[in-house]
Amino acid sequence: MSAIIEINQLTKCYGDRTAVKDLNLTVYEGEIFGFVGPNGAGKTSTIRMIATLLQPTSGEIRVAGHPVHSNPRAVRRAIGYMPDFFGVYHDLKVWEYLDFFAACYGIRESVRKTIIDELLDLVDLSHRRDDWVEDLSRGMKQRLCLARTLVHDPQVLILDEPASGLDPRARIEIRELLIELARLGKTIFFSTHILSDVAEISTRVGIIEAGEIVAVGALDELQQQVLARRTVQITVLDRLEEAQEILRASTGVVSAVELLAAGSNGRKTIEIEFSGDDASLSELLAGLVKQGIPVVNFSEDRKDLEEVFMRATRGVVS
Repeated sequence: MSAIIEINQLTKCYGDRTAVKDLNLTVYEGEIFGFVGPNGAGKTSTIRMIATLLQPTSGEIRVAGHPVHSNPRAVRRAIGYMPDFFGVYHDLKVWEYLDFFAACYGIRESVRKTIIDELLDLVDLSHRRDDWVEDLSRGMKQRLCLARTLVHDPQVLILDEPASGLDPRARIEIRELLIELARLGKTIFFSTHILSDVAEISTRVGIIEAGEIVAVGALDELQQQVLARRTVQITVLDRLEEAQEILRASTGVVSAVELLAAGSNGRKTIEIEFSGDDASLSELLAGLVKQGIPVVNFSEDRKDLEEVFMRATRGVVS
């Protein structure tokens, strides 16, 4: 994959306060990259620097090969930026709003109507094209502003809290729209506080805390980075005590206890805390089978993004 956003040693200071500190990050073409962190972690400052709206104190950012510092106009052509608090012109109709921004990007009047029709269809607002912007619901305004970021057909979408303040249905609509845009070849970099949305649609996630990246990767990778121990449940037909002895003597097994809830048909379940990698986990199962232990289920209890986020931003290692 080719890098489309490259951030190297990025720092932003506001007086004596450092909002972003020596941040390094790479986002690849076609990704849906979720950028998460607690309030004040530096998400919006980072996004504004990528979008050329804020000057870094130091460091370098390149978007689609263009350096933000020396060629901001090329970067603005390559990105579609949607801030957390966006502005709409209430005295315009929906189609006029998009037409205005298309004109700002120098798109010829002869092709603007086709572009606007396609965008309204994409964000499911064709039936509201002649309505006043002020008459739209918040969710519809959010979709309209997302359409606005697409009028010049950018390579990258930079979205700051795109689902902020939306009801559950509107959030789902925005989420499905982002997935569709990724299918169309757009790279999406978005920040959010809604961890379920990140887990649902992101190909990779970056967690920022106090201006520094503390973890980056797909959810499975983050679980391994942040959670040093893994919880695995092993169900056996019999020979429970022997299985526990084998497990407790195995490398990487921190503990092995029987779950109190009885399994069906006399089955027993052992829960282990395991500190090894996938290969070691596979060897553990092979060892049980080799010893003739009748294993009928072997599964890892995967932690969700919320657990990973809480551990990463607290600096806690399980």
